[in-house]
Amino acid sequence: MIEVYLYDQYDEKLENKLKCILHYFERIGSLIPAGYISFERKVLSLEHGTFAFPYPKENFWSQSSISLCPFKISSSGLIEDQSSEAIEVDFANKYLGGGALSRGCIQEEIRFMINPELIAGILFLPCMADNEAIEIVGTERFSNYTGYASSFRFNGDHVDKKEIDVYGRRKSRIIAIDALSSPGKRQYRVECLVREINKALCGFLDHLKCHQYQKFFQDTGSQHDPNVKGSSGHSEVYHLSQGNPSTSSQTIEGTLANQLIRNHEAHYCSHLDYQQEIGVVTGNWGCGSFGGDPQLKAMLQWLAASQALRPFIMYYTFDLEALQMLGQVAQWISSQGWTVGELWDMLMDYSVQRLRGETGAGFFGWLLPLLNSHDNILLNNSHNV
Repeated sequence: MIEVYLYDQYDEKLENKLKCILHYFERIGSLIPAGYISFERKVLSLEHGTFAFPYPKENFWSQSSISLCPFKISSSGLIEDQSSEAIEVDFANKYLGGGALSRGCIQEEIRFMINPELIAGILFLPCMADNEAIEIVGTERFSNYTGYASSFRFNGDHVDKKEIDVYGRRKSRIIAIDALSSPGKRQYRVECLVREINKALCGFLDHLKCHQYQKFFQDTGSQHDPNVKGSSGHSEVYHLSQGNPSTSSQTIEGTLANQLIRNHEAHYCSHLDYQQEIGVVTGNWGCGSFGGDPQLKAMLQWLAASQALRPFIMYYTFDLEALQMLGQVAQWISSQGWTVGELWDMLMDYSVQRLRGETGAGFFGWLLPLLNSHDNILLNNSHNV
């Protein structure tokens, strides 16, 4: 069903969203793009299987000995403007696209306007469960823009210079993960922390590294959560042809999708150095209109990217005041050689105190006294030598 929205008042941001769509049709009318776009529903399974990633429990994260990956930070710039091949996080609604085709005009909706081929996914990808994420590979960016929300404005043509992969897809990788909406104080509960970190992990995992991941999931049991659905663990992959009318659209689902993964796994395992270059580019996921704690979400995404064996995480703070100390905190944590499990345990300790009302500070403010006391201990020890 197509819903028609009628508004009594003129809305300039809606006019500029429409300009992006019209510009897209103008571009493809003069030159039809070639190649494919892949839409993949990624799942953390409730059951074990050869090609399934189980939904981790709390103790999985506490026991992880994986090293934290490098943490890069930029206070300015936009996720979609980064030039390296990386997975770019879409701060998604659980219904893919959110308000892209209505009044919405924040991070996800803007991305759907400048990469209009993303809109196709709204037609056949239903609501994401807590153990699901969506990966979209191959969409082209057509528009530049300025502003955000009510100040959003179309700003002319964009020429996408990203290369094409072996499947004929543009090397743009967008990961849609939906954060908890208006979580308030409950976001510090263990079940919410597990939900958020597993949601990010689901998006950040690379299914072509299944054998590398298996040893990290061997002792992980399934977590039965009423908000987590599905138990098969396979991914559904949809390949849509771009432009060429002589090429029919292809749909590859279920076991066929798994077969495609298996067929190409050997090929990609010989290119692991290349695969390992693909990091995570993200920012304040679920921290705007969704009301999440930006310091907490930054740490959770760092943990998930590290556990997914990503070589780095690039974090755009958008100059958010709450993240002014992010660089100092990340640098200190990295200098200590902490593992995923150690940082997770610190987040758990902080969250328990936050729930009990024993601290009202943000995670960085709570952690910094520990940093200072640790530095003082090192200084005193050096004087005693």
